[in-house]
Amino acid sequence: MKTKPIMDDKSSKLILVPILAVLFVTIGYQYICPAGGHSCPLKNGDAPRGVSLLSAGYLQDGDDFGDQDLEDDSPAKAPSQFNFTQRDLDRRVEFNMKADDVIVFLHIQKTGGTTFGRHLVRNIRLEQPCDCKAGQKKCTCHRPGKDESWLFSRFSTGWSCGLHADWTELTNCVPVIMDKKEVQRNTRNFYYITMLRDPVSRYLSEWKHVQRGATWKTALHMCDGRSPTQDELPTCYNGEDWSGVTLTDFMRCPSNLANNRQVRMLSDLSLVGCYNLSSMNESQRDHILLSSAMSNLKNMAFYGLTEFQRKTQYLFERTFSLRFISPFTQINSTRAANVDLSEPVRRRIEELNFLDVQLYDYAKDLFLQRFQYSRQRERREVRLKRREERRWIRERQQARPWPPKRRAGASKSLSEKDDNEFASTTEDYTSQVARW
Repeated sequence: MKTKPIMDDKSSKLILVPILAVLFVTIGYQYICPAGGHSCPLKNGDAPRGVSLLSAGYLQDGDDFGDQDLEDDSPAKAPSQFNFTQRDLDRRVEFNMKADDVIVFLHIQKTGGTTFGRHLVRNIRLEQPCDCKAGQKKCTCHRPGKDESWLFSRFSTGWSCGLHADWTELTNCVPVIMDKKEVQRNTRNFYYITMLRDPVSRYLSEWKHVQRGATWKTALHMCDGRSPTQDELPTCYNGEDWSGVTLTDFMRCPSNLANNRQVRMLSDLSLVGCYNLSSMNESQRDHILLSSAMSNLKNMAFYGLTEFQRKTQYLFERTFSLRFISPFTQINSTRAANVDLSEPVRRRIEELNFLDVQLYDYAKDLFLQRFQYSRQRERREVRLKRREERRWIRERQQARPWPPKRRAGASKSLSEKDDNEFASTTEDYTSQVARW
């Protein structure tokens, strides 16, 4: 009696094919990413950029925040809470560095603005990079071939409009300052940008900063042509600073500008009588401030979120058609993250920052919607580009005359070799992998 074979030839081939495919992929992967290598883009999860990481010294800052990969490639799972239009989502601008365009960075305290500001002056690929000299706080960021600055920020022009100037101050001050600095007065396009942060984390970070002695005393808080009086904006402490303040005392001060700081920094304060709290009732004032901050934020050329560093980098690059040399990174162990909060204290911080909480919910929703829109648009552009390349290849092949028949044993001419190389790229690459 003959025994039936376990597998016939057809079955063995079906099993062998996927095994060979896996083996080929493995060999190909190791060919591209050899063992021990540290520059493989597939291992890092990033697109190949051919760039080095930032130096350790560059990243040493108390407000560095975490590395967020571009993991959200699919559409947002939850629908937007707000009715954003396509115009709200598409923030690509025609920024012309060689003309009269200026990027204005509105730096809100404890939002990672120091790190982002350094990226602007040290980490962008430019025809004429910013000149940053050791030991100097400011860099010279001139337009190519001109003695004019294209960037208005702490690290390029200093605190020209006052320490941590807000939207109200900057929009009134920046054009005047730029005209004073530059002899020729041109009509400029100002592109405002900023960074926002989760309100509770930002509040705790500011508390820790003040606890170490920070005061921001030199801030002007200019509004409608003047700074607030002592009665309009009383200080929260006696003496030189508020060093050693407890979180409880920090939260008790009613005039503490840490409360709802992001809304105040982004709104038009002239709409509510600046710092004069008697000009209208509190509820009306809060409503106007929040609406103004949301509107100004939405209409800015760009804003990023501290908690989404890689997405922030991606959206900035897409918005301004500029590229950073090195990827944004983050250290999650910030001082704010190390504060052990009870639930009642957290709720109290959220109550004190209830306007910032609403603004951040709005900002995060819009930010992620913009990211999804930009990613989908990028994929469409890539597909169209590939389709155009394939069409061009077909047209080239169809237009190419058939080569004349060669005699047996005759060697190929150099031109024939070049013609055949184009069609046999895959075979050549496969043979190289096999030989390797």
